[in-house]
Amino acid sequence: MTQTFGSAAEMIAALQPEDPVHCLRPRAARTAAAAFVTGFPGTVMYAVKCNPDRRLLRALVDGGVRHFDTASLPEIEAVNDLVIDDLSNGQAEPVCHFMHPVKSRRAIGQAYHRYGVRSFVLDHPDELAKVMEATGRAPDLDLFVRMATPRKQAVCDLGGKFGVDGAEFVELLRRCRPLARRLGIAFHVGSQCLSPSAYARSIALAGQGAGAAGVPVDLLDVGGGFPVRYQGVTPPDWSDYFSVIDAARRDHGFTAADLYCEPGRALVADAMSIVARVELRRGDALHINDGVYGGLSEFRFEGIHLPVRRHRLGGAPDGAELMPFRLFGPTCDPVDSMPGPHWLPADVAEGDYIEIGQTGAYSTCCRTGFNGFYSDRFVFLRDAPFHGIELPASELREIAAA
Repeated sequence: MTQTFGSAAEMIAALQPEDPVHCLRPRAARTAAAAFVTGFPGTVMYAVKCNPDRRLLRALVDGGVRHFDTASLPEIEAVNDLVIDDLSNGQAEPVCHFMHPVKSRRAIGQAYHRYGVRSFVLDHPDELAKVMEATGRAPDLDLFVRMATPRKQAVCDLGGKFGVDGAEFVELLRRCRPLARRLGIAFHVGSQCLSPSAYARSIALAGQGAGAAGVPVDLLDVGGGFPVRYQGVTPPDWSDYFSVIDAARRDHGFTAADLYCEPGRALVADAMSIVARVELRRGDALHINDGVYGGLSEFRFEGIHLPVRRHRLGGAPDGAELMPFRLFGPTCDPVDSMPGPHWLPADVAEGDYIEIGQTGAYSTCCRTGFNGFYSDRFVFLRDAPFHGIELPASELREIAAA
């Protein structure tokens, strides 16, 4: 059973953990899910790859999410086995959508025949052939064509691997139309997108492609990328994105199309923090027992500044001046570094604990056991997520450059 504490400080005092601890805040996931489900003008699909933890999946269902963007059979099984079995209050069963553009024939067949998946995305004629063959040319398929989008529209650029454009996009729409119960267009502008206009540009491109193909489109999936307020970065409100998307779909011929989105980070980033311990201080460098090979892989990306705070057994002295630190993970690889700056009390020392906030996205799902370092301890916390000290992005960049 997962233990529950009022705060990370309470947990540290009780457990004095030797290894990193993953602190879950399901209420934050429920709140974010409810905001998306009520605000987005369409269907919300949670991107399971972002964090497949069953406790957070349950929280998202409790918040109103019923559709899931899945990329593999294990993710489909996770939603079915770990979520549907937990539903005992008469809620509608969650629906999985197979949104990975490249899938094995076995995965397609099992998704369709065993788990009832009817939505499949693709970006190549050979993938279309696989889907049709593996499903027995089923007449009840929703086929999404993955469209390429302009690059460098978000903090984490996801372009270059998937998506089709130009004449190939138009031709693939034409090929899918007679085979699909419902034809859709899907795209992804990148993770942590700070500009709502990126969605409008991609919707305009989708409209141009559908017009050139001369076929009706029933579904429009605008993907993920909805941002989180990280330290030093305050993006537009989600409502601004919803308004821009709704206006663009009406302006570019998708008024009658059912609208979908695939938030991941936006729903779960605030729902978890990680508590690590300082093992050595070397000047302004702190060696801690978690790092980029563990739950802190997000530290690798410029523009994502996770907040940090110090906890000390017995309590920390009041009024300690803050100073910038570099963090290093526990492995022997120099890549396992998190330059920061990470603002912490100047008297931080071995044995202190560092809580890293907003680690719900791409943390536990990206862990490795490299060098034998791996923690799988989870607790629930009842307190609110924290976002660290407020610094303007320009100052953060200037300090980092120095």
